[in-house]
Amino acid sequence: MSEGFSRRNLLIGGGLGVGLLIAWQAWPRTYRANMPVGKGEHGFGSWLKIAENGTITIAVPQSEMGQGVYTALAQIVGGELGADWRTVAVQPALASPEFANQTFVREWRAAMLPTSIAASVGGDLADSVSNDWAERNAFMITAGSTSIRQFEMPCRMAGAAARVLLCQAAAARWDTNWEACEAANGFVTFGKKKIAFADLVAEAADYEVPDPLPLRASPLNGLSGKEAVRLDVAAKVDGSANFAGDIRLPDMLYASVRAGPIGNTRLKSVNAKGAAKIKGFVKLIKTESWVAALGTNWWAANRALDAVAPVFETTGRMPDSTVMNATLDRMLSKGKGHRIHGKGSFEGTLEKFAGTRVFKGQYAVAPALHAPIETRSVTAQFANGKLTLWLSSQAPEAARQAAANAIGISTDDVTLVPMQAGGSFGRNLCSLIAEQVAVLAKQAERPVQLVWSRPEEFMRDMVRPPVLARLTGTIDVAGRVQGMAVKIAVPATTRQQMRRIGGETPSEAIASVRSDADPLALDGAIPPYAIPNITVSHFPVNLSLPTGLWRGNAHSYTTFFIESFVDELAHAAGVEPLSYRMQMLVGQTRLARCLTGVAALSGWDGGAGGSGKGIACHSMYGSHIAVVATARTNESGVRVDRISAMVDCGRLINPELARQQIEGGIVFGLAQALGSSTAYENGLPLARRFRDIDLPLLGDMPEIEVEFIRSTEDPGGVSELGVAAVAPAVANALFSAAGLRLRDLPLLSSGF
Repeated sequence: MSEGFSRRNLLIGGGLGVGLLIAWQAWPRTYRANMPVGKGEHGFGSWLKIAENGTITIAVPQSEMGQGVYTALAQIVGGELGADWRTVAVQPALASPEFANQTFVREWRAAMLPTSIAASVGGDLADSVSNDWAERNAFMITAGSTSIRQFEMPCRMAGAAARVLLCQAAAARWDTNWEACEAANGFVTFGKKKIAFADLVAEAADYEVPDPLPLRASPLNGLSGKEAVRLDVAAKVDGSANFAGDIRLPDMLYASVRAGPIGNTRLKSVNAKGAAKIKGFVKLIKTESWVAALGTNWWAANRALDAVAPVFETTGRMPDSTVMNATLDRMLSKGKGHRIHGKGSFEGTLEKFAGTRVFKGQYAVAPALHAPIETRSVTAQFANGKLTLWLSSQAPEAARQAAANAIGISTDDVTLVPMQAGGSFGRNLCSLIAEQVAVLAKQAERPVQLVWSRPEEFMRDMVRPPVLARLTGTIDVAGRVQGMAVKIAVPATTRQQMRRIGGETPSEAIASVRSDADPLALDGAIPPYAIPNITVSHFPVNLSLPTGLWRGNAHSYTTFFIESFVDELAHAAGVEPLSYRMQMLVGQTRLARCLTGVAALSGWDGGAGGSGKGIACHSMYGSHIAVVATARTNESGVRVDRISAMVDCGRLINPELARQQIEGGIVFGLAQALGSSTAYENGLPLARRFRDIDLPLLGDMPEIEVEFIRSTEDPGGVSELGVAAVAPAVANALFSAAGLRLRDLPLLSSGF
C-alpha cells in the first residue's frame, strides 16, 4: 500500500464539496505482466502461464483461508480458456494494479472517507474514482465476500485472451480463421483436427490479443458452474500444504512474543537472568511495548518468556466489560445518534393510526473472538537490507508497509510470499505480527519464525465489537408494522479497521474515529421489509477496545436484532412468523423464494408453541438466505437439533464449494449463538484458550441441510452469508419451544 493511505492518497481533496472527487484520467490502464515465468513456460498476462508440458498455472490474488478461492477463481480462468482441470495449478499472485479489489473499495469507501462527506458521496462518478484509486494503489484485499464479485470478469478476460492466442497459433498451422477454432479439455480443435495447448504455447505467446476480446457465450462452461475437485484439498490431507509455520530456513530461530494489556502499555521490566537455564533459549529482544524470546525451538522460546516474567505498565483506560456495558447503555440513552437511514415519519405513526400499539426490545451482543485454528504465524529473513516475509495476510500491501516502517526500510525492499491460512474470518487483516517479526529478524541477523501463543492471539485480537440495540415498533389494529426505530450503539468498527490498514496503531485508530458515524458498522440494519416509516441510527461509542471485521461483519449482529424483533412483532400481532414476513416482502422476490423454499425443506409448522422451530432470513452482498432452526433448552444449555437453509447466491461457480461455505457459515453462526465471546477485565480478555469460549463441539452439531435456488443472476457473496440468520433463527426457535425470549448473544448469557 502506498504511503499516506489514510490521509494524502485517499479518494478526495479538501474544500470542493460533492465535487471533491479527483479522477486520475491519465493513469495507465494496461500493465506489464508480472507473473514469474521459468524455463519452458510462457506467460499470458499477469493471470496465467502455460508450460510446454501442458501445466497451466493460474495466479490468484486473494488469500486462501479455507474458503476455496484458489479453486473458484482458477475454474473461471480455466473454463474460459478451455483447460483440462487435471492440468491446472495455482500460485499466489504478485502485487499489481490488475489485482486491485475495486469492489471492496466501492462498497466500503464510507469507512475510508471523512465523515463530513462520506454520506454524500455516491453515484457513477464516485464509483469510477473509487475504481481508479484502488487500481492506482494496487489495493489488494480479501474481505467483504468480494472475491468472485470482483474477479469473475477479469478471470474470464484472462482465460479468453489465452484461448484466442492459442486459437490463432493453431489456425496459422491449419491455414484457417482462428474464429473457427474451438478450445476445450486442453486442446484447440478445428473439425477433426486438434492440437494440445502444450504444443502451441511457444507460438501463441507471440500473437496479439484482438480488441474487443470475444468471451464465451455463457459464463457457465466446461469448468465454471461445475463441481470441480478443490485444488488445495489433496495437499492439506497429505500434509504437504505449506503454512507460514511450516517454513524451514537454514540457521532459523523460533520466537514467542508477549505484550501487556490492551491500551497505552509499556514494558516496565523483565528478569533477564530468568531464562538462562532454559535449554534451547538463545536471545531476549525487548521493545518499548513487547518482549520476545528467541530459541532453537518454539517451546523453549515460550518457556523463556515465562521465566523472565515480564511486567507491563498501562496508563489510561483499559477494556473492562462492566465499564463498556455501562458506556454502551449511557450512549444509547443520552448520546448523540447519527441517522443513517430514514423513510416516512416514525414519530407520526403514534398519532396517525388509531389503536396503534408500541413494542420495544433491547438486544445485546458481547465481544467475539476470531479464534482461527492457526494462530498468527510468520517467518522472516532480513539480509542485505532486504526483508522477506512468509505470511498469510488479507491485506498484503498493508503488511509490507507495516514491516518496512518497523525497521526503517523502503516497502520496495520487502518481499511478501503469500501463504495459505488455517482460517482467518477477518483476523489476518491485522499487520502487527509483520512489524514484530521484522524487528526480530533484523536484530537476530538470522531467519526468525514467530508464532503467537493462543493466549497472545486472544489478547491481541481485534474483536467483533460489543453492541447494544434498542428497537421500537408500532403496529396497527390489523397487526401490520407501521413504523420501526432502530438505535444501535457500537464503535465505528469499520472506520477503525480501515485506519489500521492505513498504518495507524489500534490506539490511534480508536482516537481518530471515536465519535464518527459509521454506516458500515450498522450494515444489515435496514430491514428488507416494506415498513412505511423507519429510522436507523448509529450511536458511536468510544471504547478502549480495538474492534474489527469478523465473519459476517456487522450483519452478524444487525440480523439478530432485526429478525428477532420482527418475530416479536409477529407474535404480538398474532400472526404466524413466515406469513408475517412474506406480507412485508414487497419487491423482494428472491428472498421470498428462499423463505417459502426453506419452509418446505424444513417441514415448517408455523413455529407454534412447543414446536421448537424458528425462522429468520437475510440479504447481503447480492445473496439471500432463509434459515429454519429446531432448538430446545436442556440441563446443559441450548441444544440445536436441525438447521435448514435455502440459499440464492446467484450463478454458482462451484456448487459444492458454495455448499461448503454456507455450511461453514452456519456452523460459525451457531458458534456465535452459543459462544465465541469473552469478557474483559483490566485490559485483558478472560478467555485464554479454546475451552474458554464455549465453541460447539462435534457432538453438538445439528443436522444441517442446504439447498440452492438455481439462478442466472450475477454471483453474490457466499462465504459470510451463512452466518447472519442462524442466531436469530435459534433464538426464535427457543421462544417457540419454551416461550423464552432471549435477546443477548451468546444466548443464555447475562447480557446487560
